[in-house]
Amino acid sequence: MITIEQVKKTYVTGDVEVEALRGVDLTISDGEFISIAGPSGSGKTTLLNLIGCIDSLDSGRILIDEKPVFELNKDEKALFRRETLGFIFQSYNLIPVLTAYENVAFALNLLDLDDKEIKERTMAILKEVGLEGMENRRPNKLSGGQQQRVAIARALVKNPKIILADEPTANLDSHTGEDILKLMREMNEKHGTTFIFSTHDKMVMDYAKRLVLLHDGLIQSDETR
Repeated sequence: MITIEQVKKTYVTGDVEVEALRGVDLTISDGEFISIAGPSGSGKTTLLNLIGCIDSLDSGRILIDEKPVFELNKDEKALFRRETLGFIFQSYNLIPVLTAYENVAFALNLLDLDDKEIKERTMAILKEVGLEGMENRRPNKLSGGQQQRVAIARALVKNPKIILADEPTANLDSHTGEDILKLMREMNEKHGTTFIFSTHDKMVMDYAKRLVLLHDGLIQSDETR
């Protein structure tokens, strides 16, 4: 489903150039639960951002469902992200003035859905991630783990093909982080959604069904469990 061919990315700050990715080739199939790992500066977040069309690449190609996504214009990329991708961040990125229900439903408001379907899908996914009865709580009334469950529900409610998770356990204690990983793996197995993690957390690496290690912008190893 995702084909990455000789992707390169260099960041320039003043007179300093940093080669974040130096020619990465990678193929990710439908339904994978894959962790892209490595130390700080290895290029893992850059690669995740490129798959998500958040950043621009210098050279190479990324194809998703055989579509060269970097040949899309700005509006086409926005539509592609909205329809195909879901994002989960380490800082949750919830809207503080909205309830758990409103944060999740917000992801559907951009789609052409009626109010009845939005409500049904939002309530169903909140129940599925274990937040039934907490729909009306704002983020400051939820624990870190509960906020990340809202973020997972928000990502899943659109039925995306791919979910990109950037350090999703970084702000959680180990027990809560494990619960979140179990939940995401259950969602992967139940819905067939492709999960791609960027992480340096060993626990996330251990839960992954496939582990790709980056070092200095190149793939060091690629292991399927």
